[in-house]
Amino acid sequence: MISGERSVMVLLSKSPEETFRIGRILADGLEAGDVVALTGELGSGKTCLTQGIANGLGVPESYVVTSPTFTLINEYPGRRVDLYHLDVYRLTGCADLAEMGYDEYLSGRGVMVIEWAEKIRGAVPFDALFVVMTYLEENVRKIEISGCPDRIGFWEKTLKEGGC
Repeated sequence: MISGERSVMVLLSKSPEETFRIGRILADGLEAGDVVALTGELGSGKTCLTQGIANGLGVPESYVVTSPTFTLINEYPGRRVDLYHLDVYRLTGCADLAEMGYDEYLSGRGVMVIEWAEKIRGAVPFDALFVVMTYLEENVRKIEISGCPDRIGFWEKTLKEGGC
C-alpha cells in the first residue's frame, strides 16, 4: 500500500441482524494487531457491529458482549484471536489512555475495537480500519468503512458473494 492510500466502502444496514452480519464478515479479514475505530452517534449500532465481530472471531456465546462504558475495556477470548473492546466515551482525550494500558493492547495479541474513537483520534494507528456509523431511520444505518485498499477489496468481494 502506498503511504496514505485508503479505500472506502459504504454499506446500508436495514436491521440490527444485518449490522451483526456485517461485523461477522469484517471479522473474517481481521487478525491479531488490527484496530477497528468506530465512530457514530449514540444508538448508531457500534456495539451491535462489535457483537458481530466478536462472533466472527469465535468469542463463545456464553460471553455477553456489551459496551464497556464504565469499565472502559472488556477482554473476550476468541477461538482465532482475542477481542479487546474499548469504549472511550468518558475519556477527556488521549492523555487518559496510559492509565488503562492502551499501548499494551496495541501490542498485537488481539483485535482492538474502539467505540467513540473520534475522542482519541490522535492515538488511533493510521492503518486502523475506520468505521463511521450513521443513524438514518429506526432500523437503517449507513456504515462507511475505510482502510487499506486490499482489505477493503476483500470485504467488498466477500459481501458481494453473500458473506458468511
